Amino acid sequence: MTEEIDYFIGIKGSGMSALALILHDLGHQVLGSDITQYTFTQKGLEAAGIETLPFDAANIKPGYTIICGNSFTDEHPEVKAAKALGLKFYRYHEYLGELLSHYTSIGVAGAHGKTSTTGLLAHTLSGIDKTSYLIGDGTGKGTPDSKFFVFEADEYRRHFLAYSPDYLIMTNIDFDHPDYYTGIEDVYDAFETEGKQVKKAIFAWGDDPWLRKLDVKVPVYYYGESDQDDYQAKNIKRTPEGSSFDAYHKDQLLGHFFVPLFGEHSVLNALAVVAVSDAEGLNPDYIARELASFSGVKRRFSETDLNGTVIIDDYAHHPNEIKATLDAARQKFPDRELVAVFQPHTYSRTIAYLDDFAQVLSQADAVYVTPIFSSARETSGSVSAEDVVAKLKNGGEVLHEDDMTSLLKHKNAAIVFMGAGDVQKYERAFEAKL
Repeated sequence: MTEEIDYFIGIKGSGMSALALILHDLGHQVLGSDITQYTFTQKGLEAAGIETLPFDAANIKPGYTIICGNSFTDEHPEVKAAKALGLKFYRYHEYLGELLSHYTSIGVAGAHGKTSTTGLLAHTLSGIDKTSYLIGDGTGKGTPDSKFFVFEADEYRRHFLAYSPDYLIMTNIDFDHPDYYTGIEDVYDAFETEGKQVKKAIFAWGDDPWLRKLDVKVPVYYYGESDQDDYQAKNIKRTPEGSSFDAYHKDQLLGHFFVPLFGEHSVLNALAVVAVSDAEGLNPDYIARELASFSGVKRRFSETDLNGTVIIDDYAHHPNEIKATLDAARQKFPDRELVAVFQPHTYSRTIAYLDDFAQVLSQADAVYVTPIFSSARETSGSVSAEDVVAKLKNGGEVLHEDDMTSLLKHKNAAIVFMGAGDVQKYERAFEAKL
């Protein structure tokens, strides 16, 4: 009899590695495979003692339960081997959908802000009651006998339709993933369809005109800064230490909250967490205590100070995310030169947002654009980093990994490296020069 093993095809994917860590915590035997080059999710897997093999059809053994990353087609050698052996086979989102049914599940969906909000909610609830969570930065924790399960619900290819959570936060609706969605109406359709599967309530950002149109079966509570919102942030203060606000439900003061995060979006994310926690009847004093001790998530405004230069690493790869990240950097470092290093992610997204990228990047004092990061689905295109630079209002430069000299002239600056690909290789090259 073969030992029961959960085998992950593509275990280094951010959602996959998080799910692997959860199952490991819950006592499952976990094994997986992936590419051999280093990825930032590897650290957690190694710390947990989860073995990662190079892809090979011979890895697949009778008796395994297969959990397959969504990037891998049925033509992948390991997928073929699993199907040939007739093994129990799940796609990532299918397995997660089944796992959620055992908990009070709270999903976070949205074109932007999913990971930051999921991380903040997971941290807050974990300090108040037993909580398992899956965050899109590769962080996962399985707590036996959890009351809550907090997870990131990704809209890509409508994968989140595998989930029927008790609660769902919707941070915004925006047109992204132009390789799949036909336009903003198509994205809205996906969110509304998912909204109809929610069991108890939805918490949605009130300033989003698309979210205001939601036609679903459960109550929708809107959060924001307007008198039209059910949950409202007032008396907002943003300083280099963080952001604080008073939260109201209808006209009732819930409490004063501080979060050591930056940018206008950080207040909205914290308010969404307050709203869900309030709906579950949690003590506002406990919520405030946990929010104030949050230290952030991986690859979301992660800071390093190197010889007086601040290096910020961020996953921002859509114009609205870049805008939010630069806004946060201005709040935290008002007296420093702000330098943006941006790696465009996929050709289809770069073409779709060429003018928007140029507009938001121009918020920085200096801009560098690296060559475009291509994906497995899309290896070439008719647009380049030079096209992005040509559109910049105040000029910019194309930056190559083997030549960091231009960046070195920015002394004591805040340098923000942004992208969803492998922009960290440029960071490492710059740090080596420093």
